Amino acid sequence: MNKKHDETLVNTVVSEYSGGRSVAMLCAQYNLPRSTVYFWIKQDQLIKASDGTEISYKEYLALKRRADKLEERISIIRESECSLSSTLKDKLFALEKLYGQYSVHALCDALEVSRGTFYNHIFRRKKNTWYDIRREEIRDKVKEVFDESQQRFGSKRIHAVLAERGIKTSPGYIVELMREMGLESIGRHSKRDYKKEAGRTRRSNILQQQFNVSEPNKVWVSDTTCFKVKEQYYYICVILDLFSRKIVAHRVSPKHSTYLITSTFKQAYAERNQPQGLTFHSDQGVQYTSKAFRNLLRVNKVVQSFSRTGTPHDNAVAEAFFSALKKEELYRKKFQSEREFFKNVAEYIVFYNNERPHGTLAYKTPEKFEQMYNEKMGIAS
Repeated sequence: MNKKHDETLVNTVVSEYSGGRSVAMLCAQYNLPRSTVYFWIKQDQLIKASDGTEISYKEYLALKRRADKLEERISIIRESECSLSSTLKDKLFALEKLYGQYSVHALCDALEVSRGTFYNHIFRRKKNTWYDIRREEIRDKVKEVFDESQQRFGSKRIHAVLAERGIKTSPGYIVELMREMGLESIGRHSKRDYKKEAGRTRRSNILQQQFNVSEPNKVWVSDTTCFKVKEQYYYICVILDLFSRKIVAHRVSPKHSTYLITSTFKQAYAERNQPQGLTFHSDQGVQYTSKAFRNLLRVNKVVQSFSRTGTPHDNAVAEAFFSALKKEELYRKKFQSEREFFKNVAEYIVFYNNERPHGTLAYKTPEKFEQMYNEKMGIAS
């Protein structure tokens, strides 16, 4: 029943319709929209069950909602491996593992836990490694589907694709993560963006996924990623030389700003002795397409190359580095401070450059690969 209308009016309209009056006449007499009248009529219609029992459509919907709710409750109890007699502590830790797959209301209702108690538990536990790892993994999966769709999919379609791939989560959780990452379906603003792009200089993909380079300081690739330490997200920018896969510069900042990108480039450009004939490749993020950064490259006669929109494979080498950084270092530790996080990122990059053999380099380290090239060319270190 439409709660905006009195139940007496609803019953009167349905009764008169059953008595032979048309919908048009009822709409005119009671000043009601056709959709409302049809909805009331449908609610009153009888449905015959398999045993011959007749119930109204409204009663059918109520029973279906109740059945769905009970089915969901059974699923939660089964997956949580808890019962109503379990301790509160066991219930909270069991429900925490299902957080994001079901609504908080459903989780708490299934095991009879206060929502306030559950939220307090979650907020206290947000710092634990398991929660951060799971959240980061789902973030990566959301971005993967978003990129695969070439930025066409919104939260509902991404949720459907993840469900098809066996990843349980809720649409609301997807909305939260997309908002957090700044992801938005391109369909919402495609016309506006088309008009903007019409007036811009064409952003060329010069690299074209050609990741094998014959000498150092000819092609640099760059990308940024974020990682949460306690309640703060930090952004890591790296610049990598495609010849040796060596990280030639990196910066970490709590802000994903143009300054983060420009300062990282300036550091790399100075430490690599201002190389000439350089191509710089990245995605089309606003920091890389900013006027300040493009002017910086122009002044230093650096050619800029961009990945195609929604094609992360165009910058696969940088993406692969971040994957290794997270799996081999960041996911394995629980950082207590910003200083500790910065230190671990820096130490891993030293390890990556000097000690970690790279399959693309015939299992030489980036540092050793450059050293061998310099020796062959007679270049002093």
